[in-house]
Amino acid sequence: MDKKSGLKLRCNGRLLDLSKKTLLMGILNVTPDSFFDGGRYKSLDRAVEYAERMVEDGADIIDVGGESSRPGAEPVPLDEERKRVIPVIRKIAKKVKVPISVDTCKAQIAREAVDSGAGIINDISAMRMDKGMVKVVRDYRVPVCLMHMQGVPGNMQRNPKYGNVVEDIRRFFRKQMAFCRDNGINENCIILDPGIGFGKTVSHNLEILKGLDKFRSFGRPVLIGLSRKSFIGKVLGLEPDRRKGVSVALNVWSMLNGASILRVHDVLETKRAVMMIETVIKGKKWKIH
Repeated sequence: MDKKSGLKLRCNGRLLDLSKKTLLMGILNVTPDSFFDGGRYKSLDRAVEYAERMVEDGADIIDVGGESSRPGAEPVPLDEERKRVIPVIRKIAKKVKVPISVDTCKAQIAREAVDSGAGIINDISAMRMDKGMVKVVRDYRVPVCLMHMQGVPGNMQRNPKYGNVVEDIRRFFRKQMAFCRDNGINENCIILDPGIGFGKTVSHNLEILKGLDKFRSFGRPVLIGLSRKSFIGKVLGLEPDRRKGVSVALNVWSMLNGASILRVHDVLETKRAVMMIETVIKGKKWKIH
């Protein structure tokens, strides 16, 4: 039996059926300091144009973030994050028909983003950094992505340690899902992200990928964000601009081992790979543009 069967998310009146296909979440960083594309899409027009292009390339969700979460990153003041994120979300929502996700740990930014057209909250702290986030998710009844992170971006890569990284993350997910239930959040709104690169060594990241299928037992969509990350560079000696092919390959691995959502920089290439693999496995026929 396909363990992805029955997985659905409702975003702004749209029903996303994750049992039928793997969804691609296109990354739109409106930051000056993200590790790969920092500074490329700071202007409103360029950000919106890029979002439209990702949708044309096959993105099912656009993830907008205004605060870098690269290792060592410092928090961004609320007013600055608002200035970066909200105008972009408001304009993209008028231009594209796919759901928009807001990548933030701040409840006020999440609230304003949803009011501006976002339909998913992607919180790398799993609602631990801002106690007000749970109320936003409950009040708006939007999907929320709970990501595992050891520490915070500023210190997360300082000697991270685990007993068993996969089992430790599974324990964390059980705790946060119980927290959601206790606070009136429907379990059907939850997405789980084991947090590749967030408080993990290269070995930890590889163990997560190797044991990815173990996260399917929660019966919730699993999101994987590994696009061009540093563990690829450390294994193969590649700079970020040379990690595209390996990122695509690892995303295919993730899809085959239970990931329902792939958060990617390279939408078109990943889309083609996913289409080809799903064609081989399911005999699925795609309409090629």
